[in-house]
Amino acid sequence: MPSTTAVMRSEWIKLRSVRAGTGSLVAVFVATVAVGVLTAATIGQDEAGDEGADLLFGAFSALSFGQIAAVAFGATAVSSEYLNGALRVSLAAVPDRTLFYTAKMTVVGGLAVAVGLLTSFVTFFSGQVFMGRHALGLGDPGVLRACAGGGLYLALMALFAAGLTVVLRSAVATLSLLIPFILIVSFIIGDMAGTVAEFLPDKAGQQVLHQDPVGTLGAWSGLAVTAAWAAAALLAGWWALRRRDA
Repeated sequence: MPSTTAVMRSEWIKLRSVRAGTGSLVAVFVATVAVGVLTAATIGQDEAGDEGADLLFGAFSALSFGQIAAVAFGATAVSSEYLNGALRVSLAAVPDRTLFYTAKMTVVGGLAVAVGLLTSFVTFFSGQVFMGRHALGLGDPGVLRACAGGGLYLALMALFAAGLTVVLRSAVATLSLLIPFILIVSFIIGDMAGTVAEFLPDKAGQQVLHQDPVGTLGAWSGLAVTAAWAAAALLAGWWALRRRDA
């Protein structure tokens, strides 16, 4: 039986060879920072001048785009196992399915956390350059929490998508489900369902980006709800991998 370190190294090599996965990971950073800078440079100060504006949440508005790329990364990083019998080869090399699954998700999660945190901090600092007198600093209330929480939020969304992809055995199915949900359904349900919508994975996790979160969930409790969604998806993926034929 190969060691945990050897399995994780092999998963790292496999992930680097999947262009869609690495491309999505790069897109998390590039798209989020680019949109954040563009937004801050064009309308940032105008919106900051509005009465009751949440300057901190506005600084991270670009994460709405970054989360789509994060979901795509989680899905594509896993879905390559279901092409051309790759999963059978992987399980022949690592018969212990729990070890295989844990190593893969650890690599996916580790990369997502690293890129997520980098993206969150760079997005914030690059955007504040254009905010003039409305600019926030790292020492302002809630800023450090939002920068760290924003990165973790992106990573949790990637893991949520990764676990769901193992259940559905398809990145296309996962993206077809999650992207419309995040972009459309979540907003519709949010307008209709009241406090129930606060417990959806995207809305709950984004509480950490607000300077003064309002509603049932606080900043960290909201992120904990998103973590629970990701954990449930990962657990379902583990169960599916153990129970199904390759």
